Amino acid sequence: MLTAPYVLFRDDTTGTVTLFTEPDELIVANEVEEFFPALERMQTARAGGKYLAGYMSYEAGYLFEKKLAPLVRTKRDVPLLCFGVFASPASDVEQASPGPLIDADDFLSDIKPGWTLDEYSSQFARLHQHLRQGDCYQANLTMPVNAHWNGDPLAAFWSLISRQPVKYGALVDLGGPMILSRSPELFFSVRDGWIETHPMKGTVRRGGSPAQDAALIADMLKDEKTLAENRMIVDLLRNDISRITEVGTLDVPKLFEIETYPTVHQMVSHVRAKLLPGLVIEDIFAALFPCGSITGAPKMRAMEILNDLEIGPRNVYCGAIGMISPDGDMRFSVAIRTITLFENGTATFNVGGGIVFDSVADAEYEECLLKAKFATGDRRLV
Repeated sequence: MLTAPYVLFRDDTTGTVTLFTEPDELIVANEVEEFFPALERMQTARAGGKYLAGYMSYEAGYLFEKKLAPLVRTKRDVPLLCFGVFASPASDVEQASPGPLIDADDFLSDIKPGWTLDEYSSQFARLHQHLRQGDCYQANLTMPVNAHWNGDPLAAFWSLISRQPVKYGALVDLGGPMILSRSPELFFSVRDGWIETHPMKGTVRRGGSPAQDAALIADMLKDEKTLAENRMIVDLLRNDISRITEVGTLDVPKLFEIETYPTVHQMVSHVRAKLLPGLVIEDIFAALFPCGSITGAPKMRAMEILNDLEIGPRNVYCGAIGMISPDGDMRFSVAIRTITLFENGTATFNVGGGIVFDSVADAEYEECLLKAKFATGDRRLV
C-alpha cells in the first residue's frame, strides 16, 4: 500500500519504476518571497547527499526575469515549487504496483473545455495580431479543460498507461493537489556533466492504418509550417543552453525525428552540450525554465503576451516534474498531458499548441481537443 507523501515516476517504454517515499522534509514555495530561498534549500540538500523529487510550476519562470516577476499572481491554489527531500529512491517499488485497475473513462467526469471554438478564435485573433506586428514569431496558446475526478489516482495513473504509453509518467502526492502526468516530452536531463533537451513541436493525428500513418509522417516531414515551428524552438533552446554550457560543445544530434503514440505523431529534436563547471540548481533553471517549446519565440515577449490572453495561471502544466540526484544528475519532463487533482474533487488540465503566422484557428482548436485524448479517450468534448 502506497501512502503519501510520495513521488512516482514510470517509463512506460521500459517498464522502469522509480519511487520516492518518506521524505526527510518538504521544500515548498507558495509565495514569491519563498521561491529563491527554496531553491537554495534544494541546493543545500543535494550537496548534503540527498535526492530531490517534485515539481516547479510554470509561473515560477516569471521570477527568473525581473521584467516578468510582477506577472506572478497571489493566492495560488498550487505551489510555485514543491519538492520532497529523500535519502534515496525506495527499494520496494512493489508498493506502487497497480491494484484493481479502473476504467479510465470513469476517473474524469463533467469534462468541459475552458473555451468554446468562438472564444478560442477570439484569443487566437488577438495573438495573431501580435504575430503580424512582429511582437513574436511563435507562441504556445493554451486553454484549461475542467472536470471532476473520482476514485483512486494511483489506479487511474496505471489505467491511463494503456491509453497513451509515455517515457515520463509521474504521480506526485506531496500534500496539496496531486499531480498526475502523462508527459511524452523531456525538458532536460543532466548526466555526467552533459545536458540534453528534447523539444517537441509538431503534432498530427494517427492514421487508421500503417499506410495512412506513413503518409501522414511523410507529409509532416515536408510541411514547411511544422518544420519552421520545430526549428524555431530548437534555435531558442540552443540559445538558452548556450548560457550555461562550454563553447564548442553544443550539438543537435537529432533534428525533426518523429515519435508515434496511440493517438498522435509528434516531431522531436535533440539539443546537447557540456555544462560549465560549478553550476547550481538555480543556474540551470534560470537559463532554461520554462521550456521554450511551451512558451514561444522570443521567449520573454511570448510569455508576456500569453499571460494576457490565457485563463488564469497554468500552474504545474507546462512547468517541470522530475528528480535530482546527489551527484548532480537530473531529469525533468515538460509537464504537458498533466492533470492537477484538487482535494474538493475538481480537476484541471490544459491543452494547447504553437501558433505561427500561417496557423488557422479551427485547426489549432481541433489539435487542442486531440491532445486532450490522453485523459478523455474517445469522448467528444464539444
